[in-house]
Amino acid sequence: MSKQFASVADLEVKKTTFEQLSAHCWAYTAEGDPNTGVVIGEDAVLICDALATPVMAQNLIAEIRKVTDKPIKYVVLSHYHAVRVLGASGYKTEGMQEIIASQGTLEMIVERGQQDMMSEYERFPRLFQNFESIPGLTWPTLVFKDEMALRMGKDLEVKIMHVGPGHTRGDTIVWIPSEKVLFSGDLVEADAACYTGDAQLEEWPATLDALAAFGAEMLVPGRGPALVGPQRVAEGLAYTRDFVSTLLNSAKEAVARNMNLKQAMAHARQAMDPKFGQVFIYEHCLPFDVTRAVDEASGIKHPRIWTAERDKEMWHGLQAN
Repeated sequence: MSKQFASVADLEVKKTTFEQLSAHCWAYTAEGDPNTGVVIGEDAVLICDALATPVMAQNLIAEIRKVTDKPIKYVVLSHYHAVRVLGASGYKTEGMQEIIASQGTLEMIVERGQQDMMSEYERFPRLFQNFESIPGLTWPTLVFKDEMALRMGKDLEVKIMHVGPGHTRGDTIVWIPSEKVLFSGDLVEADAACYTGDAQLEEWPATLDALAAFGAEMLVPGRGPALVGPQRVAEGLAYTRDFVSTLLNSAKEAVARNMNLKQAMAHARQAMDPKFGQVFIYEHCLPFDVTRAVDEASGIKHPRIWTAERDKEMWHGLQAN
């Protein structure tokens, strides 16, 4: 393992795709980089996840402006991670009125927002183009507990919901019932590793069950291609369940055998590498994933805060002889 984060060497710019999924829903995807969902209503636009910097937000705005000049009134945060939220200020000139987040997401910003911003930037600098353009933390203007709805047209209801923890304790989805389109954030991944450094691994499968019950016919995952068709949606849910379950089970075995973190990593690789070693950002995520999984298997229910210093200590510790 390198003495630098695997992602520091990831310098290849990813091709973005702006794909229409239904009458009102679009997916902005980027070959394994963070995705964004877009809903274009009768007189306003909603986006799910703001991108990492205001400068990067301009790329999405340019795509939206090719198909509509309606104001981008709503920005929904699917959860709190810097790479998802720090671009929100870029939409101020486009008519943004509300930044919407769950109560759990607000709590994460209060608890660990600043530390998360700096640790994520140092881990994966390519994902933060023009980092200096970020004015500070992104704070929601509208906070909900379990569920809220927006009417964006006569027959276009947009449901914004916290159906359970998984990737974080504040995970939020956007569901368009009339078009059966689901924007899952990082609760679901496709062809990409699940980052679980702030996860609630034990609860995650039950939350996936709740997502499956919607009967979505199209799903925009946190990373990877849009999943089009019920079969692809089911495959994305199954893939994510397999990833987090295999990870946690490996960690439980390691803890039961009194393994140290480096030994736990080697043990997890035996189960994880054959299934997931080829997917996007796997090598970047795995050290953080195993560390969190060992914590949870050891009884640490509330994820410890990642700081730039803790990141480096963990990374270097896994390479010690």
